[in-house]
Amino acid sequence: MTEVAHIYLGNVKQDSDLAQLIITKPYLEVSLEESDRYKGRIHTHTDSGIAIGIIKSRDRALESGDLFKTDTDQLILINLQETELMVLDLSTLGHQISVDKLVNLGHVLGNHHYPIMMQSGKIYVQLITDKPILEKLIKDLNIPGLQINYETAPFNHDPAFNAHGHH
Repeated sequence: MTEVAHIYLGNVKQDSDLAQLIITKPYLEVSLEESDRYKGRIHTHTDSGIAIGIIKSRDRALESGDLFKTDTDQLILINLQETELMVLDLSTLGHQISVDKLVNLGHVLGNHHYPIMMQSGKIYVQLITDKPILEKLIKDLNIPGLQINYETAPFNHDPAFNAHGHH
């Protein structure tokens, strides 16, 4: 039988009382993908294999640390899986870089609806296609000195992360 969690309690990373609650009371964990964040109904299994249904408003995106309660008072802790981000390091560009090339880079990323975030001279790009496809698009722009690296991290749900397009 599937447990149904539809009572949102808050986020354990933002609420110290909830953080204390999961220390003192047993809970089940579910690991979800980024694509599950905006769904209103999610059918999944806990890390221990128990079937769970999560019902929530589509207006509110799930975050790692969200805590739900089922009708049987079972606590459900949400973990979002890490995602791989392409990191474009602009700090390695020379001072003679063509503005046209940077505008073209922005156009390529925006036209293909890649969610991006800029921070400390770097552009973080969420991979929504295979790495080789995006790498080729960027390398074809011939931007001298642009370095492409990758980082695996929990998806940053900072409002600055621009999901240009659809969720």
